[in-house]
Amino acid sequence: MAARATTAAASLLIARAAAAAGPAMRLRGGRSRGGARLVLACSASSSSSSPPGEGGGFSGRVGFLGLGIMGAPMASNLIKAGCDVTVWNRTKSKCDPLLTLGAKYESSPADVASACDVTFAMLADPESAVEVACGANGAAQGMAPGKGYVDVSTVDAATSKLIGKSITSTGASFLEAPVSGSKKPAEDGLLIFLTAGDESLYNRVALLLDVMGKSRFFLGDVGNGAAMKLVVNMVMGSMMVSFSEGLLLSEKVGLDPNTLVEVISQGAISAPMFSLKGPSMVKAAYPTAFPLKHQQKDLRLALALAESVSQSIPTVAAANELYKVAKSLGLADQDFSAVIEALKAKEQNE
Repeated sequence: MAARATTAAASLLIARAAAAAGPAMRLRGGRSRGGARLVLACSASSSSSSPPGEGGGFSGRVGFLGLGIMGAPMASNLIKAGCDVTVWNRTKSKCDPLLTLGAKYESSPADVASACDVTFAMLADPESAVEVACGANGAAQGMAPGKGYVDVSTVDAATSKLIGKSITSTGASFLEAPVSGSKKPAEDGLLIFLTAGDESLYNRVALLLDVMGKSRFFLGDVGNGAAMKLVVNMVMGSMMVSFSEGLLLSEKVGLDPNTLVEVISQGAISAPMFSLKGPSMVKAAYPTAFPLKHQQKDLRLALALAESVSQSIPTVAAANELYKVAKSLGLADQDFSAVIEALKAKEQNE
C-alpha cells in the first residue's frame, strides 16, 4: 500500500506560491514552522471560483465537534488561522474559550453539520464517535450532498466504516483522519494526520489539516487510517512500558534514572517521548498529555485488530494488562506514563 506524505515544509512552499497568485492564503508571524505560520482566509460562503482544494484557500464554514484535551487546541488553531468555526461539545462550558476567540455555537452535532460545509469530530472513543455521528441529533442528520465529515478520533476500522456509511448515505463525503500526537503537538499545530476515504475531501481540507498539523498521509480506503493509528499507538504504549521498566531497574541497581534518560536521549533509541516524560516520571508526576485510559483503549483495539488477521502480538498483550492495572489504581485520567505505577504496585505485591 502506497502512502503519500505532505510535510509542513512542502505546505509552506505551496502557501507561498498561492500568496503570489492571490489573497486566498498568506503567511504571517506566529507559531513557528521555519519562521512562519500558515494562515487561511476562510470565507463564510461555500461558493468559489476555484474547485475545492485549488486556488490556495478554503472557502466555507468549518464545524468542530468535541473540545477535549485534543479538540480544543485543534479548533483554536483553525480560529486563529482565520477560519469561520462553529463548535459543539456535550459539556457546553468547554466551548466558552473558543467562543471568546470568535467561534459560533450550535446546540447539537446535527445543527453544526447543517450550518457548516465541513465538520471535524474529535471524540474520546468508538462509542462516542458513533453517537455523535449517527445517534439522535447526530451529525449525519445535518449532512447533505456537498458537505464533508472528517473524523479525527481514534477508533477501530469497523467503527470508522460504520460512521462513513452513515455519512455517505446522505450524499456527503467522509474522511477518517486520526492524528498522531498529544496535547502539546495539538496546541502547536504539529500533529500528524493519518487519513483515508474520500480523496476529493482530503484535497479540499488539506489546508485545514496543514493549520493543525505538520504532515499528512493519505492511505487509501476507509479503515486504513484507523489501522495505522492503532499500530502507531500500539508501539508507543509498549515503548512506554519498556522505558518504565528501565527507569525502575536503573534505580534499583544504584544508577541515577535521570542519567539513564540523558543517555537514551543521545543514543540510537532516542525518542522525544522519553526525554519529555522521563524527568517527570522519576518524580512520580504524570501531567496529562495523553490520558492513560485512552492508551489502554488503543491497545485493546490493536489487540482486536491483530486477532482479526491472526497476528500474534504478545508484547502488546502484556503491556495492555499493565495499563489495566494502572486504571484499577485510579490512574485512568493521568498521563499514560503513569503505567510505571502499575509496575511499582506489582513489585510491592510480590
